Amino acid sequence: MARQRNTGGGQRGRRRQGPSDYESRRPASVAVEEAPSGPVELPASLTVGALAEILKKTNVDTIKALMRLGVMATVNESVDFDVAARVAASFEIPVLKPRDREESAASSRVGVDEGMTKDNSSPRPPIITVLGHVDHGKTTLLDAIRGAKVVDSEAGGITQSIGAYQVERNGQRITFIDTPGHEAFTSMRASGAQVTDIAVLVVAADDGVMPQTIEAIDHAKAAGVPIVVAINKMDSPGADPDRVKGELAEHEIIVEDYGGDVIAVPVSALKKEGIDVLLESLLLLAEVQELRANPDRPGIGVVIEAHTDRVRGSIATVLVRSGTVNIGDNVVAGIQRGRVRAMLDGFGNQIDSAGPSTPVQIMGLGGLPAVGDQLDVVEDDRAGRTLVETRERLQGGREEHTASTMADVMRRVHSGEAKQLNVVVKAGTQGSVDAVRRAVGQLSTEDVQVNVIHASAGQIGEADILLASASDALVVGFETNAEANAQSQALMRGVVVKTYDIIYNLVDDVRSAVQGLIEPEERQVIIGHANVLDVFARGKREKIAGVRVTDGVLRRNSRMRVLRKGNEIFDGAVVSMRHLQDNVREIANNFEGGIILDGFHEYEPGDVLEAYEIRTS
Repeated sequence: MARQRNTGGGQRGRRRQGPSDYESRRPASVAVEEAPSGPVELPASLTVGALAEILKKTNVDTIKALMRLGVMATVNESVDFDVAARVAASFEIPVLKPRDREESAASSRVGVDEGMTKDNSSPRPPIITVLGHVDHGKTTLLDAIRGAKVVDSEAGGITQSIGAYQVERNGQRITFIDTPGHEAFTSMRASGAQVTDIAVLVVAADDGVMPQTIEAIDHAKAAGVPIVVAINKMDSPGADPDRVKGELAEHEIIVEDYGGDVIAVPVSALKKEGIDVLLESLLLLAEVQELRANPDRPGIGVVIEAHTDRVRGSIATVLVRSGTVNIGDNVVAGIQRGRVRAMLDGFGNQIDSAGPSTPVQIMGLGGLPAVGDQLDVVEDDRAGRTLVETRERLQGGREEHTASTMADVMRRVHSGEAKQLNVVVKAGTQGSVDAVRRAVGQLSTEDVQVNVIHASAGQIGEADILLASASDALVVGFETNAEANAQSQALMRGVVVKTYDIIYNLVDDVRSAVQGLIEPEERQVIIGHANVLDVFARGKREKIAGVRVTDGVLRRNSRMRVLRKGNEIFDGAVVSMRHLQDNVREIANNFEGGIILDGFHEYEPGDVLEAYEIRTS
């Protein structure tokens, strides 16, 4: 028998194997299971064997159905959704449209359990990220909290990698993440990772608010998480907490002493003073947030660090957000999969399981995932392969759709419910920064809010691009330019960067962007009516309405309602419009013609067609 070509987008013709070969690979139980009673949900791509299992059919029956469709595929080969849906239809099994349900990382909320309710969840420990200026004592503070000597082992006393630790306070656990800077904090947000519940801003009492402090404030604000200020180095001779609080107020961080709602705790990490008050404040704020997770579901988490060890292989530091990860679980992290061979907690102790808000090092992945990737516990290795294939496909699709123009930024912000334009401002001098910030901030309208999420002097750097990417922001530079690495990052992440030498041009462009976010009002304009005089058959199903225009005009690109005795029975687009033997774009008043509407064929003489257009103003 001649081989047939696949015309449905599946596999090309291959050498046919005996049915017995396939049947021997499937458990006999599949053949006796009843067919699904309702619609089945199929992923975008799956193997023939997986399709047979979902449809409760044997491999032989499934392969025969594929052959009848002209698709030759073995049990281990993959077919796409369209082919799989046609196979299901041949067995009279309804199919739901694909939603890539197995691809939780396709969501913009990485690490979030969308199926969680109050009934199936319980309180979880808060996750705290520590931010601040270099050498203000972030790691020393954590050192005091967890009772470890970590800072001494770091190069120059500066954190070189991300660490995560969990401590107990009065029987309640708190998870801390120490970062090498706000860039790592934002890189996880840029990947959509939901990691932090509360940000601790460490400010040295003898140094005050510094450039990286300001950047940390902007990044924490952009993430939308509560901020607790730890005024460190209170033991220093030059400590001046009041000056720190005043400088924070200049950046809209109003502490409780000044009538605001931001908690500020004076501490000395070196002498371990004020630590208890800081922990109590964090637990109090976490209690208000009512943080919960479902520990009984398969684990999901976020990768916060990954490295390769010559002896132990790929090691990923993962923060479990919901569910539980156990030794022996099959897991997928980003596009890497494997089996959990060992787990270590933040203190290097081996553990068998990790619940919500627990940071662990996981060994057993086949490669290194990226920071911000989602980790999922999957049922088996086959499910892991399917999830990896889906993520690879979706990552490719996302790479093709990046913003590159001001219009793209507006369209991207348009897709959200909130009408706001986020802007990152860079300028050549600090005086220019203040001028541009004020000028841009005054462009807000009743419909669109302009948010300057960060403003500083200097060149546009990678950190600015990362923040803009995570916040869907526009980067504008005045009397400055972008570093080469920043330009390549902007191109890769789809961030729009505009530089100006004249401030009026900058303001005009941002104003245009604001105006572009205001949705024009849409209204329906009726342009004509026609009476159905007769109905003609075209083929087996289609019907043509023979009409006469009674007023106005009927246009090919308009929409039409079908009115019967004054009641609307259909609303749709025009498929075909003819006058005599010619295809026409419109039929004017008192002229006759034939109309075919998309999806409607139940015309009756006496029906009225009402043509209308959607116009904006």
